[in-house]
Order: sequence, then structure tokens, then C-alpha cells
Amino acid sequence: MTIVIVGAGPGGLALARVLHVHGIESAVYERETSRNARGQGGMLDIHSGQRALREAGLLDEFFAIARGEGQDMRLLEPDGTLLLQEDTPDDAPLLRPEVDRADLRDLLLDSLPAGTVRWGHAFESADNGVVQFANGSHTTYDLLVGADGAQSRVRPLVTDACPAHTGQNVVEVGIPDIDRTHPDLAAMVGRGTYWVMGKGTSLAAQRNGDGRVRIGISFYNTPEDWFAKSGIPLDDPAAARARLIELLPGWDARFTALIEACDDTVARRSMTTLPIGLTWPSKPDVTLLGDAAHLMPAVGEGANQALLDGAALGLALAAHRDDYPAAIKEYDNEMFDRTGKAARMSAGMQELLRSPDAARKLLEFFQPS
Repeated sequence: MTIVIVGAGPGGLALARVLHVHGIESAVYERETSRNARGQGGMLDIHSGQRALREAGLLDEFFAIARGEGQDMRLLEPDGTLLLQEDTPDDAPLLRPEVDRADLRDLLLDSLPAGTVRWGHAFESADNGVVQFANGSHTTYDLLVGADGAQSRVRPLVTDACPAHTGQNVVEVGIPDIDRTHPDLAAMVGRGTYWVMGKGTSLAAQRNGDGRVRIGISFYNTPEDWFAKSGIPLDDPAAARARLIELLPGWDARFTALIEACDDTVARRSMTTLPIGLTWPSKPDVTLLGDAAHLMPAVGEGANQALLDGAALGLALAAHRDDYPAAIKEYDNEMFDRTGKAARMSAGMQELLRSPDAARKLLEFFQPS
């Protein structure tokens, strides 16, 4: 069997690694030109995904790069009221440690035989067991796995479902080397996640392993074209920071100081999801994993489910070496059930964040009576 994996994210690489552990070869085709072609984003909270890393034989290596202190959390209201502060003891178990996306990707990449990942191959089409890439090359497959993210180009081979806007738009900014450049703000944010929850808005500041604090300012209950009407000049960082502060009237000066201290990296994200509980009739030669299969609200489940998908598919293929269609059907059914539950939970959390009293509801979530 020739197994072709499209996408070198956590899920696709976890699948390739578990297959390798069981002596099964695969090839991963990635549109990026190299592992360092672009930044990989911020931190990931890896909890249930640790099971997948155990199956991949990488759990100890993961713990070596994970940040236990990243489990710290502070929750505040826009007027500065501190609702919750959780500081992780140094000897606390690594139940939900944070890890840099790039570090996790490097861990998975370095665990694979040289040449497993084929860089610079953007998927274009697939038909009759042949994949065409945008660079003009092609390859044959017996099994094609779409691990190519939210805007998956493999997904249409199994379903016509498309991501829909959730009503959340996010502006991402950040402060590099915060301990040296702004030690007062560094002390305020702490070692983990710093959340300010307002009515229809939130600010989430998170310490990254490289010393940068990554800040996401979310606007809930907003239309898909909100950025066009927001008055945020994304091509003018200083003016964008000023406009963001205008959009947070009445917020404590400590929070707007975080925005004022940010560098000129400004990005926008319009959040989308696939339908909760999405399924499709199992096919013997194509399946999906990760965001390609079950894009859900970004509340900490996506990467974990992608890792679990990769491990589950790899184990199913190893268990049914002479009957891959049976392996795909077994994997699809398990994945549909598991990720459907995760998607429903994530949607519930998204509704909580959209509510007018999100801060108090979050407090009740983290500290149930």
C-alpha cells in the first residue's frame, strides 16, 4: 500500500510517526517549502493528545520541551477586577502543559526518517489513484489522507461541507522579549495565560517559550466582513493599535498598555468551523484528519484531536495490514464519535465566551461550586 498524507501539521506528522513505529512507510506532502518557511503560531495546550504522543513513542521527549508553568492562568474583568489566579507548583504533574507549535512540529519531524516529508508540494487534485501537485509533479496512492487544515483541498473528495463563520473575529499582536523590554507588563501577565473577558470582547495574552507574549483581541457576535467595517488599518500598525484601544472603551489602563507595547506585527483571523458531528460515508482510499475533518472553535481541542486522529488511524492501519478499507472504516467511526463530542463541548465554550457575562461564567467553569 502506498500511503500519501497531505499536510505536515501535528495530525499528519503523528500519523506518519505511528506508522513508522509499526514498520509502515508513508510520504507526507507539504505546501510549505521548508520547516522554517513561516512561523507556526503560538502555544498549544496538550492534554488528551498526550495519548497520541505515547503511541508515537515521543512522550518523554514531549515533556522535555513542554512548559508546565504555561498552565498558570489569570482571569480578569475589563475594570481590572481579578477573578481568578492559578499558579502552578513546580512539582505539579504536566496534565495540560503548553508547548510551542514550532517545537512540537520539530519533535515530530525529527522523529521521521529523512525524506518522509516532501516540501514544496501543494495539493491540486486527485483522481484514479493519482495526486497532482501545483509544482507539476504527481504521485500515486492507494490511500490518501487529507491532513491539510481548515481550508482542506482534499475534503471535497469525501464531503461537500465547508467551514462557516462563527461570529468571532480576532486581531493578533504581540510583545517580543517582554521580560527585558517591559518587565512590569511581564510580571502582570505572568508565566501562562492572562485573560480579560468583557461583554462581546476579550483579550488573551499568552507567554510563549521564546519570551514573546502573544495577544489575541477577540470581537464576538460580529459578521464575517467585520474587518472591512472596523476601522482597523492593518497596514498601519501604530494606527491599528490606537484603533484597537478605541474599540475597548472603559478598559483598565493596564490592559491598553499591553496593546500600546506591541510591535508592528498585526494579523487578522476570522474564525470558522465545520458542522458539529460532520460525517461522510467511509471510502476505502480517502479519509481526513484534524481540522480538515472537524474544524471546531479554537478553545484548546483542535490540536489534541488532530494528534489523536493521527495515532488512531496509524494504529488501525497497523492492525488491519491486509484490509485497509476495514481500517479506514474503523478509524472513521471512532473519529466521528470522539471528535463529535469534542466539537459539541467546544461549541458550548464558544457560546459561553459570546455571552454578556462571560467572565463570571468562565469563573464558574474553572471553579464550579
